[in-house]
Amino acid sequence: MNDDQNIISLQNFPLGGGGTALRIIIAGGGTGGHIFPAIAIANALKKIQPEAEILFVGAKGKMEMEKVPLAGYTIEGLNIAGFNRSSLIKNIALPYKLVQSFLQVRQIFKTFKPVAVIGVGGYSSFPVLRFAQSKGIKTFIHEANSFAGKSNMLLGKKATRIYTATDGMEKFFPAHKIMITGNPIRESIASSSVSREDALRFFNLDPYKKTILSIGGSLGAKNINEALAAHLDQFEKNDLQLIWQTGKPFFSTAKQAADDKATIWVNDFIMQMEYAYAAADAVISRSGAMSVSELCVQKKAVLFVPYPFAAEDHQTANAKNLVDKNAAMMIKDSDAMNSLVPSIIALVKDDQKLETFKNNIGKLAITNADEVVAKNIIQSIRQDQAAA
Repeated sequence: MNDDQNIISLQNFPLGGGGTALRIIIAGGGTGGHIFPAIAIANALKKIQPEAEILFVGAKGKMEMEKVPLAGYTIEGLNIAGFNRSSLIKNIALPYKLVQSFLQVRQIFKTFKPVAVIGVGGYSSFPVLRFAQSKGIKTFIHEANSFAGKSNMLLGKKATRIYTATDGMEKFFPAHKIMITGNPIRESIASSSVSREDALRFFNLDPYKKTILSIGGSLGAKNINEALAAHLDQFEKNDLQLIWQTGKPFFSTAKQAADDKATIWVNDFIMQMEYAYAAADAVISRSGAMSVSELCVQKKAVLFVPYPFAAEDHQTANAKNLVDKNAAMMIKDSDAMNSLVPSIIALVKDDQKLETFKNNIGKLAITNADEVVAKNIIQSIRQDQAAA
């Protein structure tokens, strides 16, 4: 991932500075994997260019409409929906909604007058970037996954620059437009200094026992949770501890299964993820783009269980990218019940494999992706303004 030809040099590019105030739209959302990198990029833009004006555009009813204002930014919502794979009849109104969203976008551009647009993926990014490209406005794309989303692929040909999390993305985008930057991640994780001992005390666990962390996302992961619940006795038998983030739907079942075992910490959600990562000797995780990036930065040995129904099965592509670099393990979601617990126990007991995975996954870590992306965008805009 550390390709010197693709990653911009950050030297001799001072923070701040004057010039024309930048008006930038950031479009997309739908999931945390799109929204949180977008907010990180916005924060980096404001840090470099405090007078920059940033407007988010997302889809009405989606989580960006809540999360973006909480981060201190204004957002406009489009009347747009994605293709519904489970109920084709619900797609009847899609053409109407797409036309309506383009009309909304035209009005947003007329009022805000952006000099650049950044797309972070999700169907709400498509009409915004497509309209910008039709008007000759610079467009930048951030692709978080190892398998590009459809909106980003369609928009990539006319984009000014495409920022990717991993190498090997030439099969989706023009090679000369790609810059490998990694994924912008939470500052609390990127700069965490929590010690293993302090982290285990935080969870009231034994610092002398090996500890496994299971993170299935805020809503949990059904097959992961059911596999753990069915084999909880194996952790105690092997003198291991478990930090188990269950998600809300499975929490009561997990709590009952754990039965107040001293070696198992259970909750539906972990707010202080920097402590969870610091406590873990090995991790069970889905392989969404942001989870992968955080685990790289934290240098953790991971057993990935990709969510098989993610768009274009991109979670499997994300995990395979690390497996191919001997930086992680992977099992299928359908194999979790029989294979998950034996596989993670075997991993955590194999000190040599733990060390190999930690070293190799750490080589893929990028901690300043937000800064790299923001500086390259501003540099590109300023070059055009200077030439005008």
